[in-house]
Amino acid sequence: MSVRHGFPPIGIDAIALSVPRRFVELGELAEVRGVPPSKYLTGLGTRRMAIAAPDEDPITLAANAARRLFQRSGASPSDIGLCVVGTETAVDHSKPAASFVHGLLGLPSACRVFEAKHACFGGTAGLLNAVDWIASGSARGRAALVVCSDVARYALGSAGEPTQGAGAVALLVRERPRLLEIEVGRTGSYARDVYDFWRPLHHKEALVDGHFSVQCYLDALAGAYEEWRRLGGDGEPLARTCYHVPYGKMARKAHRHRRMMDGLSEEAADESFAVEVEPSLDLPARIGNIYTGSLYLALASLLNAEARALEGRRIGLFSYGSGCCAEFFAGRIGPEAGAFAAQLEIEAPLGDCRRASVAEYEELRRNDEAADRRPAPEKAERGGASLNSRAVYLGLDSSERRVYANE
Repeated sequence: MSVRHGFPPIGIDAIALSVPRRFVELGELAEVRGVPPSKYLTGLGTRRMAIAAPDEDPITLAANAARRLFQRSGASPSDIGLCVVGTETAVDHSKPAASFVHGLLGLPSACRVFEAKHACFGGTAGLLNAVDWIASGSARGRAALVVCSDVARYALGSAGEPTQGAGAVALLVRERPRLLEIEVGRTGSYARDVYDFWRPLHHKEALVDGHFSVQCYLDALAGAYEEWRRLGGDGEPLARTCYHVPYGKMARKAHRHRRMMDGLSEEAADESFAVEVEPSLDLPARIGNIYTGSLYLALASLLNAEARALEGRRIGLFSYGSGCCAEFFAGRIGPEAGAFAAQLEIEAPLGDCRRASVAEYEELRRNDEAADRRPAPEKAERGGASLNSRAVYLGLDSSERRVYANE
């Protein structure tokens, strides 16, 4: 039950994905890199990684996910009073990603719009802000649009290379949600100043202290989960738990750590994984790490697989952002979530993707810097508001402003 009393429930009403048009098979990448495919497929728990083309970036992915959200959910841009984009791969040091999305979607001018950055926690920061915005009464009946959008990049041939990915998850947040009612006012938080993952201003690719980052993740999980339990969150058992998924094996480690905190043996904790977590890992395994959206990609995967079976049941969610900040919270699947999740056709965007060779992928990566700097075609028409087309990035105009169009 929500901590609030006398107010309508608040939570995630609808969800939609957007992914790049290309992906790389990690088994093929492993063979080219001279490592056993099992090191990636089993060791990481990931099968594919989505890769962005020069006309795909966090803005186009975010706009396209939000467009699909409106198309499939029946909601309208005119319903939105708050738009937050969580990203750690923003395209400008000043102009927020949310302002581009606001324009491409034609959201109302009477709308609060901003970008949230805290490594992979930015999307959750946006979601919880949206929940509090509605709970405070500031929404005045309106809904919030929260979009998590990132392109994860690591150096070619690096240890982090197979943990790349790209994509966006759009969330419609409002009163009386059809998918997931969030327990307002009962979240366990944890924060600590660490350098486990970072990207200096002059770097296109992320830097990471891998072993330290895993330990920071587990420490943050323990701290956030303990705080959530202290607030009384551990009443009714959680039927499923979705975790931040930089790669599938990390969710397995996290679940073992959390369930052992509940008093289970290591063996019992591992046995519970297949039921309590594994259904949430299908889409992350087929797309890869999408940073701010990885937790919500896991949620989308769970809803896609089991929404009907979980109607009325309680689930947990754990979000982690390097640097670091974490949150553990819970919610209840809606009584008619199964039929609505089927209507949303959550995994359908993956059907438009094609396999790229490793050589094609490497060529795209070598041209990353050029893609950001290339000039837009002369007399290119800037994309106006549209819900029935695909947003693409064209390049920079003569004043170095990014130009987007609809096709």
